[in-house]
Amino acid sequence: MAYILCLETSTTNCSVALVKDNDVIKLIEDYDNKYSHAERLHVFIERLLKDSQVSLNDLSAVAVSMGPGSYTGLRIGVSAAKGLCYALNIPLLAIPTLQALALQVDPEPGSFVVSMIDARRMEVYAAVFSESHEQIRETRAEILSTESFSEFLEKGKVYFVGNGVEKFSSICKNDNAIFIQNKLPSANEMATLGYHKFLNENFEDVSYFEPYYLKDFVTG
Repeated sequence: MAYILCLETSTTNCSVALVKDNDVIKLIEDYDNKYSHAERLHVFIERLLKDSQVSLNDLSAVAVSMGPGSYTGLRIGVSAAKGLCYALNIPLLAIPTLQALALQVDPEPGSFVVSMIDARRMEVYAAVFSESHEQIRETRAEILSTESFSEFLEKGKVYFVGNGVEKFSSICKNDNAIFIQNKLPSANEMATLGYHKFLNENFEDVSYFEPYYLKDFVTG
């Protein structure tokens, strides 16, 4: 039996989950439009463990959303995760933010999922996934245009998810585009990915691990 603490701070959603093996047993998050991670992350962790009657010493690993996303948000989440792993001498698991976000979508056969996180102005951090949530195009920082993702839209339905959806929906009029509004990365979808990494001992070096910023410093 493994208890994994999952931390998601890549956007404005301050989200923590406790996973027992492959199942989320408790989730606490602040689905707000403000960055409250510095004030709430450790409070949420303490409440999560207390409500679940699980102690820090019971944890088998900590999983953290690795990015891309807000520079400040990622720093706070990764710093907290590394601190816990170091103090408890347990493994650190890094979860790709856009892959976890894609798991919020249940696509139909033959379709695609595009996870996109707002990166200011008309730019997003985006990655493309198959119907089975396998990544089929690398993560990019890209300026949106009416031609963005056309190679996938020409092949079938494409589900767009994340806080970059609003800006793309304003310029994309393709009938194959399905826009899933008001979704942010959450610790809830980190469970399966984190447990799989734990079983395969796909651990990070606690001393040297850094978030995946994708771009140079941009304050969140």
